[in-house]
Amino acid sequence: ALEYKTCFLGGAKVNFVLFFVVDQLRSVSVDLNNDSSLLIDIPDALCERDKVKFTVHTKTTLNSFQKPDFSVSRQHEDFIWLHDTLVETEEYAGLIIPPAPPKPDFESPREKMHKLGEGEATMTKEEYTKMKQELEAEYLAVFKKTVQVHEIFLQRLSSHPNLSKDRNFQIFLEYDQDLSVRRKNAKEMFGGFFKNMVKSADEVLISGIKDVDEFFEQEKTFLLDYFSKIKDSTAKAEKMTRSHKNVADDYIHISATLNSIAADDNTKVEGRVASDQELKLTELLRYYMRDIQAAKDLLYRRARALADYENSNKALDKARLKSKDVAQAEENQKQCLLKFDKLSESGKKELTSFKGRRVVAFRKNLIEMAELEIKHAKVRSRSAVDSCAVFLCVFVCVLVYILTDVTFSNTPHANRIAKLANRPDCGAVMLL
Repeated sequence: ALEYKTCFLGGAKVNFVLFFVVDQLRSVSVDLNNDSSLLIDIPDALCERDKVKFTVHTKTTLNSFQKPDFSVSRQHEDFIWLHDTLVETEEYAGLIIPPAPPKPDFESPREKMHKLGEGEATMTKEEYTKMKQELEAEYLAVFKKTVQVHEIFLQRLSSHPNLSKDRNFQIFLEYDQDLSVRRKNAKEMFGGFFKNMVKSADEVLISGIKDVDEFFEQEKTFLLDYFSKIKDSTAKAEKMTRSHKNVADDYIHISATLNSIAADDNTKVEGRVASDQELKLTELLRYYMRDIQAAKDLLYRRARALADYENSNKALDKARLKSKDVAQAEENQKQCLLKFDKLSESGKKELTSFKGRRVVAFRKNLIEMAELEIKHAKVRSRSAVDSCAVFLCVFVCVLVYILTDVTFSNTPHANRIAKLANRPDCGAVMLL
């Protein structure tokens, strides 16, 4: 079992300490890593308000590591630091850098818990308990998702033939002290924003350049179209997930108002459906939005290298006409060509691997989600039959009472109906 220790859920008036034991943490597997020489997982994580400390566990047979089995504690900022160092390494320009995990966001369940604490006086004890349990379940779902996306990032790196050998990656996994990675200040954040704007403008400028390699031209067209479709699917999946969460929230109020229906089971089912859909579909779509962007970044770096190479050819022609700095221009052209060829070679391998990886990931997750939907549908159908049986019993009793206009409670029919309503498999409560 995995222990997820979370604390300080609510605001000023409500502070809950939750201790969760999870039998199985279902994760979105986006790679089939058959290499067992470097295995990484996150078996434990501790959450305190906005900070999450991940326990990163590594098992390896590689001689470059000091121990075969070890664990370290890392925060989200450490993951971002590792991603940024990989992106900024010139040697990896021709690789698809796995997307950085998004920042943990517990704001929504925390706000709900705070509002729940403020409205405790206006609720019944039963309603308050149900809502508290649902919010705790929602918080756990967010927590599991956070652990999952950080684990996927590390597993993508460990399964890559080049990135797994990166020195900073080894430091991240092995250094048993705090990495002391500071957050970016306002100036650095603005610089990053400005850099992204320049990159976007540069992408527009070089997008009109016809690629000399038909493979990359086709891949660019495919990625642009695929990104648009995945983005649209992500928005619709998020809307569907929100709707299911709203249904779960509505069931809480309905079950509190109509105790006789015992809709608590529906609350749990709808909550599980929403969590499973988000884990198996919505989160996968979000991940591939980021992964496609990483692939597009690779194509951008290659297009930039092609533009630099063509500019170096023009500069060489000018130098030869003027018979000035010819050697320097030739060397620059040689380096630009070398960089472009290197990016093209590694880029073909990366994009081919990307296609196979996404097919495996979507197939696996859609099958698992379909199996879970069938499982939840069976629970729903049983619950619906039980509720219908209860209402039918009540309707028959009332109808017979009206038609006969006699005291009905002691008749054989009433006794039979009462026994039916009390059967455990009906899940009924005494309404008469």
